[in-house]
Amino acid sequence: MADADPVKTNADVTEDMAAEAQKEARLKARKTWLTRLAIGLAVIALLYAVWYFLVGQNHVSTDNAYVNAEVAQVTPLISAQAVEVRVSDTMAVKRGDILVRLDDANMRIGLAQAEAELARARRMFRQGSATSSALSAQVDARQADIAAAQSDFDKARIDLDRRLALQPSGAVSGDELTSARNAFNAARAKLSQARANQGAAAGELAANQALISGSTVETDPMVLTAKAKLEAARLDYARSIIRAPIDGVVTRRQVQVGQRVTQGTPIMMIVPVTQVYVDANFKERQLRKVKPGQAAELTADLYGGDVVYHGKVVGFSGGTGSAFALIPAQNATGNWIKVVQRLPVRIALDPKELAAHPLRVGLSMEVDIDVSAN
Repeated sequence: MADADPVKTNADVTEDMAAEAQKEARLKARKTWLTRLAIGLAVIALLYAVWYFLVGQNHVSTDNAYVNAEVAQVTPLISAQAVEVRVSDTMAVKRGDILVRLDDANMRIGLAQAEAELARARRMFRQGSATSSALSAQVDARQADIAAAQSDFDKARIDLDRRLALQPSGAVSGDELTSARNAFNAARAKLSQARANQGAAAGELAANQALISGSTVETDPMVLTAKAKLEAARLDYARSIIRAPIDGVVTRRQVQVGQRVTQGTPIMMIVPVTQVYVDANFKERQLRKVKPGQAAELTADLYGGDVVYHGKVVGFSGGTGSAFALIPAQNATGNWIKVVQRLPVRIALDPKELAAHPLRVGLSMEVDIDVSAN
């Protein structure tokens, strides 16, 4: 029994040595993996640093970007009842296509009245011209009357002077002298009347000439006014047909047949899908090197990363979104917390790429701008 203890002690020592060896092996393996991990992380960090200095620092990107467009509102310019609606939502239209026809009965009546007013104005001008000719003839006739009256007056005056000269010798009777005086007075009155008539005719001629002087039947002020009214009536008549102002897709149609539309109230919108652009909302710190004209690459969630659009920076918004919010942020408060702002950047797209892969307003985009071109 006394010899068993030393044997057991040797076994224990052997087991302890084996456990210690395993522990050292595990520590060595762990150290090896940690070293490898550290080397891997260092390599990754180095590669990232190389990528950043060669590529990353020359690009800024954001996924806070959306498709937008200069949407056209279709607004009637007259108030009338819709008698025909030719389009519906999602329908593609071309500029000049008929969208809606309005009841044109009132416009046709107004057009006929304007045409009649123009004809009346032209007739009045021609009548004024004819009146001037007649008044001119009257003035000439009155001048002839004056000449005749002047001749009679001169004869009566000579006869009276002769009889007055013979009166002292008694060669002329009192009755004959009285008759000569009466003839003289009558001739003088007739001459005065002739002159008055000539003055009145000349005045009427001058007044009528003032209305038509320097004008023709097409340049007379009354005719020009009637022409303007006729053009306004024609314009109202033409506006009874509402046409598409641009190429695009109809959306938010709000008019039905039989509905009375009101002047100035939008009845639909047209989205120019071939002329859309992207508003990318970059953080303010990302815009230090961004300038108009720089190239950009974009992808749409609609098509995924397989379709890449190429665009160009057009410009920047006049302010951040919070600055133009309905209720702007009140930063002059005691509990102020700084919030990084975003500024919309407009990016124009390639029309050929848009034609190949159409986009719609409001779609999400991812934008990457190359800022190396300073």
